Amino acid sequence: MAEEIINRVAHSKLKVIDLEDYYPEGKRIAFDIKDWLLEGLVLREKEFRQYVSEHNWHQYQNSYVALYCSTGAIIPDWAYMLISIKLEPISKLTVIGDLEHLESILYTSIISKMDVSEYKDLPVIIKGCSNKPVPSNALVLLSQKLKSVAKSIMFGEACSSVPIYKRKQM
Repeated sequence: MAEEIINRVAHSKLKVIDLEDYYPEGKRIAFDIKDWLLEGLVLREKEFRQYVSEHNWHQYQNSYVALYCSTGAIIPDWAYMLISIKLEPISKLTVIGDLEHLESILYTSIISKMDVSEYKDLPVIIKGCSNKPVPSNALVLLSQKLKSVAKSIMFGEACSSVPIYKRKQM
C-alpha cells in the first residue's frame, strides 16, 4: 500500500501572504493629455480649460485614473490639478504618473493599513507569482513592515522560496 501524501506546508506554522488578495477591484485608466496640447507639446490655457470643461468625465466613474503626458511636454502643475478636481467626485483615485505608479500608490495605502500582528514570531512567505499587477514597491514595503514582527521572511512559493530575512537568535 502506498504512503499517504502529507502536505507539510499546510500543517506548518508557515504563513503565506499573497498581495494579489488585496488587489483593489476597479477599472484602471491611463489618461494621456497630449491630445489637449497644441501639436502635443504646448499647453494653451484657454483651449486646455475648454477641453476640461467639455470632456465627458462620467466615463471614469469608479475608476482609478493615472494622468500623464506621453509626449514629454512640460505640463504645469495646475493643469493636472484642474483635471483632478473634475475627477475627484467621480473616480476612486486620481494620480499623476503611469499605471505602475498608480498601483504602487494603491498598495502603499493598503500596506500602511495592514495589521501584521498575526505574523508575530512566525515564518512568512510573500507570494511571488500573481495574475494581477502587484508592483515591486509593494513587495518592498510589505517586507519592511513584516520585519518588525516575523521570525523570518521568504519570497516565492513554499516549494521554492528565497530567504529574505531571518531574525537573529538571542
